[in-house]
Amino acid sequence: MTVVTRFAPSPTGFLHIGGGRTALFNWLYAKRHGGKMLLRIEDTDRERSTEAAIAAILDGLQWLGLDWDGDVVYQFSRAARHKEVAESLLAQGRAYYCYASQQELEEMRESARKDGRPLRYDGRWRDRDPSEAPVGVKPVIRLKAPTEGETVVEDEVQGRVVWQNKDLDDLVLLRSDGTPTYMLAVVVDDHDMNITHVIRGDDHLTNAARQTQIYQALGWDVPKMAHVPMILGPDGAKLSKRHGALGVEAYRSMGYLPDAMRNYLVRLGWSHGDQEIFSTQEMVDAFDLKNIGRSPSRFDFAKLENLNGHYMRQTEDESLVKAIEEILPELGAARGIGSTFPPGLRDKMIAAMPGLKERAKNLVELLDSAYYLYARRPLQLDEKAAGLLADGRTRLVGIAEKLEAVSDWSAQSVEAVVREHADALGAKLGQVAQPLRAALTGRATSPGLFDVMAVLGKDETLLRLRDQTKDAPVA
Repeated sequence: MTVVTRFAPSPTGFLHIGGGRTALFNWLYAKRHGGKMLLRIEDTDRERSTEAAIAAILDGLQWLGLDWDGDVVYQFSRAARHKEVAESLLAQGRAYYCYASQQELEEMRESARKDGRPLRYDGRWRDRDPSEAPVGVKPVIRLKAPTEGETVVEDEVQGRVVWQNKDLDDLVLLRSDGTPTYMLAVVVDDHDMNITHVIRGDDHLTNAARQTQIYQALGWDVPKMAHVPMILGPDGAKLSKRHGALGVEAYRSMGYLPDAMRNYLVRLGWSHGDQEIFSTQEMVDAFDLKNIGRSPSRFDFAKLENLNGHYMRQTEDESLVKAIEEILPELGAARGIGSTFPPGLRDKMIAAMPGLKERAKNLVELLDSAYYLYARRPLQLDEKAAGLLADGRTRLVGIAEKLEAVSDWSAQSVEAVVREHADALGAKLGQVAQPLRAALTGRATSPGLFDVMAVLGKDETLLRLRDQTKDAPVA
């Protein structure tokens, strides 16, 4: 048997973080077993489905590095097939026309509320002759569900889950306008697409019972099911935007790397011993359903940041610059760079990257810590840098002339000059290096000072130094 999974989002919004994890689990399971993952856009809700949401979903999956097999399937385009299946159930006596009016349905709901019962359709048209139908009423088609016994799902994550059939009513398969319901469409599509494993969030667990009844009525094999617990916020509450319930594209904009995001998502609810860091191949080789926990996982931004920092330090310098360039159209204008790096700045970013990436946790931090490379003269000093320079400006007097005499400009050569200058003043190296860093970067912290000077180059270093020391009194 070839394993076939599917990711089936509704295009009513962005690809949220839970959807990204569901897609990843389906993708990994298919890869692990040499199978396929198919992509189906469940766009039957015509009022809420949008082209922008579809584009966001496809873009989010591609950014995460999750591909799919074959063409994207659009559920709405298969409405005729869904209707055909509903009518076949009707012909077999496994479904029936229901002519209950909206008023009748509301009365059923109200009666159930008063009695404290679940809201269930009472089956009033289940065994009536259609000849009794009221004039001018367009019926729905309902499944003639079993009323005795139980419906069982042997879930790969949740274990054996049992529903008493008396608690499940006759669900609508086809609406009065001839359009299929979600329940019917999902079953028909999964069957026709040869889906062997349905891996999805546990908010669909009750749907699993209803869909199993449809499979059984049609005489079709029920795919194996795995319902994954939800993701909660760090406080145990339902995941919200303040916790991280954002679209995948938001994480890209915040400067996270797709490799780090995949690694973080795979560990949300799934474990493999004590291992925390996985290459993509290691994920594929190790992933199985039995190691998905039954308890909800908690989203932890700090853990994501630490993991992202690890991946940034492991990434090639030029690749990091390329990753920054992808989000530069969103970030560059506010920093006075524009939507692309000028060639000279790009080269400086690559040269400075070994020092820059050691501290940053995401690409936005990385870009901001590179401020000294794209800052315009005269530099705007932050408060701490201004304090350092005010305290130590006199110790920088004369150092520009010494640096100007350097012919072979490198981190080693400028370090020698700065150390010699500090010794001549009888000062510690830090007493010169700190105000010098402030003058050259506008910040109190930066990558190694001498590496900064080497990347800036001789001319820019001297110009910035003179900007900040031209009015300094002689010590």
